[in-house]
This record gives sequence, C-alpha cells and structure tokens, in this order.
Amino acid sequence: MDNKEINSDFINPIHEDKVAENPGLLPYAHHVGSGLIKPLDKGRVKGLAMAAMYEQTDLQLLQLKQQMDTLVDQAKAIHTKIGLSEKIYQASMGFKPVFGKTYYLYRRSSGENILSMVSPKEWGNSIPYEYLATVKLLADHTWDIEDGQIELITPFSDISK
Repeated sequence: MDNKEINSDFINPIHEDKVAENPGLLPYAHHVGSGLIKPLDKGRVKGLAMAAMYEQTDLQLLQLKQQMDTLVDQAKAIHTKIGLSEKIYQASMGFKPVFGKTYYLYRRSSGENILSMVSPKEWGNSIPYEYLATVKLLADHTWDIEDGQIELITPFSDISK
C-alpha cells in the first residue's frame, strides 16, 4: 500500500474546532504536558519597577544633599576664616607678623583691637587690655584661633540645613 493511500484513509477522531494549526504560537498551554503559562500582571510589574526607581533616585538625591551640605559647611568655614583674618588685619599692630607664630588679640577700652606678641600671662596681674584670643598666622596668610573667641558676623550664619 502506498503512504498516500494510508494517510487519506486516516480519520482524525478530534474535532476540527479543537485542533490548532500552530500550537506553539498559542498564548496558553495546548496540552497537559505543556509548561504553565501565566499572563503578566503588567500593572504590578510597572508598579514594582516604579517603586524601585523611586527608591534608587531618592538614595541618589540624598547622596547629593549630603554632598551639598558638606560643601556648604566648607564654604561657611572659609567665610569664617575670611572674617577672622579681616578682623585681625584691621587690628592695630606695630610689627610684621610671621607665619607659623602665635600672637594675641586684645581689645582696648576704646573698642579698637590690637595684635600683640605678649601673652596674657606675660602681662602679670595688670593686663592693660581685654584679652580676646590667641591666634596663629598660617602660611596662606589667613589666621587660626588657637584659644579664645572672636565674635564674627558672617552672611552664612543664617543658612539652615
């Protein structure tokens, strides 16, 4: 018998409406042994992706805020150093200060500041001026307070975090 004759005599017991021409392209399992196919909940997938994106960008923004806070603190420190240096350079001094050396800032009764090489201990019991601070001239010609306090008004003093 010829193969064509055998195939032409075959009658498929499954109804034509129940058979797919391309079962591999179906969006669902077409027989018992097929893998389980679940449709994606696109709204949930997008929601989870959006939540992850917001969490990540919030972390990045927090990191940028911390970096900006550090820069603001550095700017405040520089401006304070400028204010301190201006106040000391405006003080009366009868010598040329040398960097790396320690000096003493006093205030006269008239309100004028004076820079001196004489420490408060060296004056003995009668200091002729009000002691303000012990300061040191740095190599960049700015001043650093080693002891005491100098009242400064800075434009950054009202910046809040």
